[in-house]
This record gives sequence, C-alpha cells and structure tokens, in this order.
Amino acid sequence: MTAYQNDTSSPAASDFLLSCFVRSPNWRLWLSLPLSLLFLLAMGANVTLLITIRTEASLHQPMYYLLSLLSLLDIVLCLTVIPKVLAIFWFNSKSISFSACFLQMFIMNSFLAMESCTFMVMAYDRYVAICHPLRYPSIINEQFVIRAAVFILVRNILFPVPIPILSARLHYCGKNVIENCICANMSVSRLSCDDVTVNRLYQFAGGWTLLGSDLILIFLSYSLILRAVLRLKAEGAVAKSLSTCGSHFILILFFSTILLVFVLTHVAKKKVSPDVPVLLNVLHHVIPAALNPIVYGVRTQEIKQGIQRLLKKAWS
Repeated sequence: MTAYQNDTSSPAASDFLLSCFVRSPNWRLWLSLPLSLLFLLAMGANVTLLITIRTEASLHQPMYYLLSLLSLLDIVLCLTVIPKVLAIFWFNSKSISFSACFLQMFIMNSFLAMESCTFMVMAYDRYVAICHPLRYPSIINEQFVIRAAVFILVRNILFPVPIPILSARLHYCGKNVIENCICANMSVSRLSCDDVTVNRLYQFAGGWTLLGSDLILIFLSYSLILRAVLRLKAEGAVAKSLSTCGSHFILILFFSTILLVFVLTHVAKKKVSPDVPVLLNVLHHVIPAALNPIVYGVRTQEIKQGIQRLLKKAWS
C-alpha cells in the first residue's frame, strides 16, 4: 500500500478517518444514547443467556447450543462495531489504522454470514422437530451440533477472506476519509485509485451466494413445516407446533428485515440521504443482537425459568 500524501493535520499514513453522518451531524448526538443502551442491552442479555444455558442442565440440548452460538456471534459483532462508533460520537475518535480497519471488515463480513448460516441450521432443527419428531433425537444430537458449528465456521471464514485481502491490496493514493461509521468494503475501496470492479463483483456474488442460499433454505424449511403443521388434526396441535417455531421465525425477521431495508436504500440511493444506509448498517449490528436473547427469554419457558433461577442465585 502506498502512503498518503496528507497535510500536517491528517493522521499518520497508516490511518483512515471514519467520518459518518457528515450531512446530518445532529444524528450523532441523538443516536449516542439509544445506541449505548442497545449495546448494553445486547451485551447483558446475551451474556445472561449464555450463563443460563451453561448452568442449566435442562438446557443442554442441541437447540440451545445453537442459540448459544448465535449469542456468541452477536457479542463479537457488537464489540467489533459499536464501541468504535460510540468513540466517534462521544470523543470524535475518527482515526483507525489500516490493519484494524481491514480486520473489522473481515469480522463483519464473516460473522454476519455465520449468523445467517446459524439461522439456516436452526431452521433445519425445527424442520426435523416438526416433520420427523420420532427421528429427531437420532438426527439432531451433539455430533450434529459439532459438525454444524465446524461447517458454519469454515464456510463463513473461507468465503469472506478475499474481501479484506482485495481491499488491502488496492493502491490508496487519494483522500483517506471513509464516509461511514465502519469499515464497510465498498466505503473503503472507493477511496482507491485502482479499478475496484473485482471487489464489487466478489462482494455482490459472495454476499448473495452465502446469504441468498441460507434464506432460500430457511424459506424451504418453513414451507415444509407449514405444510406439515396444517395437516395436523389433533386439537391444539397446530398452535403448539407453530409456537415452537415462533421465536426462531421472529429472530429471522429481525435479521432479514433490516438487511432488506439496507439493500433497498442502496438500490434507491439517489432518492434517500447517503446517511440512511450508514445508519441502517450500524443498527443491523446491534438491534438483532439486543432482541434475539429477549425474544427467546420471553417465548421459551425453559429459558425464562432458567434466567429466574439464575437471578435468584445472584441476589441471594
């Protein structure tokens, strides 16, 4: 990478500057408090959920192991993004080194893909539980969870790796101000003097291949679940079956809705403020993380009881 030719007021040549909400500076002020609360909620709720699943023997089941994995991914994503965003809002700490920027880029791309893949595995878990209940213990067991975890890690580390590598290999000879709160691939790449077509194509193809295939399989699983549930004739069986999938389906809606809105605002970027996609990108790293454990805690009786016992032990 070629060093920048900056004036004396610019940071060292090894730094980028994250400059978000340039057109709407007041957003930083009114966003800082709710973003801080969401971050604390996400950290506290996910840590509580992890401790509850760890300490409650009744929760040592494949479904809850997958939920633990989802909580770990949420924690890493929040810690990777939100503290730096809050540092920008509160202390105007815009500087970020090349290495930290590309590391953040890799973690965001790989861990978001891991979340999507985890939702897909959880959808398969619900499909087996509803459509093949007698075979569930033999199919969804601890070995399945281990194999699924290895698959989630390997697939979603190998495929996103080229994204930061391609960006790091670019020749940065112009300005070093990233118009974003985070080191999003294309926000960084557009600062380069080189042709970034390969970066754009890989980001687009890789993203839609990973997330698109996961969403298709999730949709297929729930279509088969719905078909099986509607065939049930026992009184209350439909409501009970749908209830077991409700929490998972709500989490998928949280994850996919914000992602869909983010994509649509990029498509219609001429009609919306450039700050809107930046805001949605930040919120996508904290809102699902804050709501996921709450939804499961409220809707799953076993988790709710486990959290209550955990709190009683803490206060006794």
